[in-house]
Amino acid sequence: MWDDYRYFPPSKARAAKGGIKAQSQRGAFGQSWWAKRWIATLEGFDIGARLGRGRSYARKGQVLDIEIEKGAVRAKVQGSSSKPYAVSIKVKQLSAQDWEKLAEELGQQAIFTAKLLAGEMPDEIENAFAAAGLTLFPQGLNDLTTGCACPDWSNPCKHIAAVYYLLGEEFDRDPFLLFKLRGLERAELLEKLDVAPAPVAGSTLPAESLPEEAGEFWKETQLPPDFFGAARTPPLDAALPKRLGGLPFWRGETPFQEAMENLYRQTSARIEY
Repeated sequence: MWDDYRYFPPSKARAAKGGIKAQSQRGAFGQSWWAKRWIATLEGFDIGARLGRGRSYARKGQVLDIEIEKGAVRAKVQGSSSKPYAVSIKVKQLSAQDWEKLAEELGQQAIFTAKLLAGEMPDEIENAFAAAGLTLFPQGLNDLTTGCACPDWSNPCKHIAAVYYLLGEEFDRDPFLLFKLRGLERAELLEKLDVAPAPVAGSTLPAESLPEEAGEFWKETQLPPDFFGAARTPPLDAALPKRLGGLPFWRGETPFQEAMENLYRQTSARIEY
């Protein structure tokens, strides 16, 4: 491939405010095997130096917005123009018949369902796709339709590449987004597998009768002295946010979990016991 710099010197992107910055500021993108496979698909397109510029855009926060829907991703990326470029990535969706065949294959092994419910992509899931005559990941440009409003003749361009890298990080957090891009929402997939997510402990409240008179409901009452219990510093900072996982497309300078740990630690230190 001809070197991109030979005819088109790289333009300088305008600084973006409030953009989505990649959690990975150096090295490879994506931690899980499925995120790495998604990135490997992009890097297999042989788009030369645009890959490096796409990584730089993702890390600098040039991507302003990302929306994921069935079979498609839409994003805004700040480039050298005053107006952000509109980016679209469309993934070939599986048909209803394809999903039925796949659900039959996945249903033959309980480990598939168990891992998916735990937020993990089973290691052997590609074998189930192959047995159904399907693929989970795009196999080439024929499975993808990408577009960008920028003047670059290359497709994918660096703006598309930046969105692609950020999607890889998001797949780390939620592998079901891969199924969504292939045409099926999380709830729809679980329904086909005839399972439902387990309820979160303490998410349902005990039944309690309400007073007949509205005035009694709003009447101020004296709380018992021990209503709030004793205030103690928690043994683990940000325990609940850690259970919830990362915030989708986090825009902060510090990684979400680290930012929450610092906030909890600072708050605990200010509490008067």
